[in-house]
Amino acid sequence: MRYREPAICLRATDYSETSQVVHFLTRGQGAVRLLAKGTKRPKSASGGAIDLLAEGDLVFLDSPSGALGTLVEFCETASRTALRRDARRLNAALYMIELAGEMVAEGDPHPEVFDLLHNGLARLAQPEAPAAAVLAYFQWRLLRHVGLMGDLARCVSCKRAVAGAGGRDVYFSSRHGGLLCGACEGAETEKHRLDGAALAGLAALAAAKAGMRVVLPDRQAKSVNRLLAYHAAHQLGKRLKMARHVIE
Repeated sequence: MRYREPAICLRATDYSETSQVVHFLTRGQGAVRLLAKGTKRPKSASGGAIDLLAEGDLVFLDSPSGALGTLVEFCETASRTALRRDARRLNAALYMIELAGEMVAEGDPHPEVFDLLHNGLARLAQPEAPAAAVLAYFQWRLLRHVGLMGDLARCVSCKRAVAGAGGRDVYFSSRHGGLLCGACEGAETEKHRLDGAALAGLAALAAAKAGMRVVLPDRQAKSVNRLLAYHAAHQLGKRLKMARHVIE
């Protein structure tokens, strides 16, 4: 079947001297892997080799057998030139597409994830946008969408409120997808201790979800990014390649 979809390139590898295998996130068909014949030729339908982060209008044929589909045409509509001039923003963008690619299965449409990635990349490209805050918001929204973030106001064990815990110990358990208070964390071996900046950052993200206008300072955003990268790695059973470039 032939499809036309808005798409973002998540991964591209050489297949031959003139062709590539390209992994796209599409809005209506989810993640797809396509054989892009001749894309490395200057006069190809895509105008040349397809790069990571490229976004545009994709035409492709799927494969009923589950093998690689076939790219028919790709017309780039969004330039990522601004991102490529700033190493910090580029690293954040590459982490975003890596995380999205791991969290969305092939052929499983998630238009909300596509929109989240599209908006996140567009925001990162704006010079005044705080890169750490953009990444924190993206990670938090994505993990919530795929069902990996639980209640962040109460302890997942005793159900007591932990918001505004101040100096008391608060931990995050990836296995439970939520917070553990100081009285309950001793029973869990898998946990990540949260500092005040991480707790304040999570509270700000929750307020943003409720429609409030909030500011996420850089220190809070970085603490949240460390936590969510830890959570993603635990859920996936591996640390993403770009994680060290954005959380250390």
